[in-house]
Amino acid sequence: MNDGEGALAELKGKKVTVMGLARSGVAAARLLQAVGAKVTVADAKEDADVATVLSQLDRRALTVMVGRGYESALEGAELVVISPGVPYRMAALQAVRRRGGRVIGEMELASWFLTAPTLAVTGTNGKSTTVTLTGLFLAESGKRVFVGGNLGTPLCEAALAFYQWKSQGRGDVKGPYDYIVAEVSSFQLETIERFHPWIAAVLNVSMDHMDRYESLQDYVETKARIFQNQTAEDFALLNRDDERVAGLDRGLRAKVLGFSRTKPVEAGAYLDGDRVMVAVGGRIDEVCRREDIRIPGGHNLANAMAALTIALLCGCPLEAARRVLQTFPGLEHAMEIVRERAGVTFVNDSKGTNVDATLKALESFNRPIVLIAGGRDKGGDFARLGESVARRVKKVILIGEAAPRIREALSGFERISDAASLREAVETAAREATSGDVVLLSPACASFDMFADYKDRGTQFKNLVKGLS
Repeated sequence: MNDGEGALAELKGKKVTVMGLARSGVAAARLLQAVGAKVTVADAKEDADVATVLSQLDRRALTVMVGRGYESALEGAELVVISPGVPYRMAALQAVRRRGGRVIGEMELASWFLTAPTLAVTGTNGKSTTVTLTGLFLAESGKRVFVGGNLGTPLCEAALAFYQWKSQGRGDVKGPYDYIVAEVSSFQLETIERFHPWIAAVLNVSMDHMDRYESLQDYVETKARIFQNQTAEDFALLNRDDERVAGLDRGLRAKVLGFSRTKPVEAGAYLDGDRVMVAVGGRIDEVCRREDIRIPGGHNLANAMAALTIALLCGCPLEAARRVLQTFPGLEHAMEIVRERAGVTFVNDSKGTNVDATLKALESFNRPIVLIAGGRDKGGDFARLGESVARRVKKVILIGEAAPRIREALSGFERISDAASLREAVETAAREATSGDVVLLSPACASFDMFADYKDRGTQFKNLVKGLS
C-alpha cells in the first residue's frame, strides 16, 4: 500500500507518454492528467478509430499522436505507461530504456495510489471467476470492494477514486474501498516495479501466449513476479495440484497457503471426500458440500477454493461465503449455458482461449460433445486435445485461422469438419447433435481473426443459438 504523496511528487509536471488507447490506457491518461503530469497519448490506430476513446479525455491539456509515426511520442518522455497489449520488448521501448527512461504498465501506475489492501490473482485460466467470487464474498460480508484489473475496469480508475477521495479531505484514511481485488495478467506483471499485493495467488500455469514469450519457463517466471515485492506480513496462495505453481514456494518471503482438490493442506482450502474445507487463522472449518457449489466443473471448484481462502483471510464469515457459492451461476462466456433445444445443451465457453481451458471444459461433461473450436493461434499445443477429444467428442467443427493446425494435431480423429463462419458452425452443430448431447463453443484460440474479442465471439454464438428454430 502507498499514501500517494510520493507518487504525486514523482508525476506532477513530468512528461509522460501513455502508449495504447484501450480502456487501461484511457484510465491511465485520466489519472495522470488529474495529478498534473504533462500527458501525451499514442496509438498505432488512426485518429478516426480512436475518436470515441479520446472524447473521454480532456483534449485541452493533452498531446495526441496516433497513426503513422506514433512512436515519436516516446521522444523526450520521462516516463512511459503502456497498456497490456503493447509488447514490453518492442524496439521503440527498448530505446527508451537505453536512454534512461522508465517504462511501466497501467497496473504499476495505479498501485502507487492505492491505499487499501490489494488482493491479486493470476494464472493461465480461472482468474476472472476467482476475482469475481472473491469480490462477491467480500461484498456479501459488508465490505466496499473494487473488482477489476485485467478483468473489466482498469485499476487506474480505482487509483483515481483514491486520489480524488484524499484531495477532497474526506477523512477516512481507507479511502473509497476496503479492498482492491485485481485480476492480473502476465502482460501486466512484465512491467511492475513496486506493485505490492497483500495477498497474491497463482491459480495454474499452462502453455499460453507462446507468441509473446520465449519459452514456457519465461512465462512461468513472469507469473511469479506477482510475489516479488511481498514481505513476511503478506500471503502467497498456490495451487498445490499444479506442479509448476507448487514449485514457486521456494524463496517466498510471504506466508504461504495452498488449495487442492486432491489432498489436505496445512493452511488454505482443500477437498475432503465431498466436503470443502478451509484451514485459515489456526482453525479448520467445513464450508459446504461440493454439490452445493453452483458453478460446474472441477476447475471451478479449484477457483472457488482459492477465492474462499482469500476472502477468509480478509475476515469474511463462512455463512456469507456459503450464500454466494450456492447462488453464483458463473461468468458470462465461461461455461455459460445458453439454452436447451430438443434435448441438446448449448454451452458458451468463448473465454476458453487456450488449450488448457478447452481441456477443462471438455472434462466438465459426461455427455457426448459437439465441439466448436478454432480462431487465432497463440502458440498452443493442440495435440494435447487429442485424448479428451477421442473420449468425449462425437464431432469437431473448426473455424478461423488455426483450423488447419488443429486438424493436423487431431489427425487420428476422423469426425472433423470446417465451417466458414460461426453461423455455419452453429447450424452444423445443431444438425449433428442429438438429444442428450452438448454443443460446446470452447475455441482454444484467441478471437481476433474473426471477432472484436472473446466477448463479441460469445455474444454472436449466443445470438445464433437463440435464433435456431
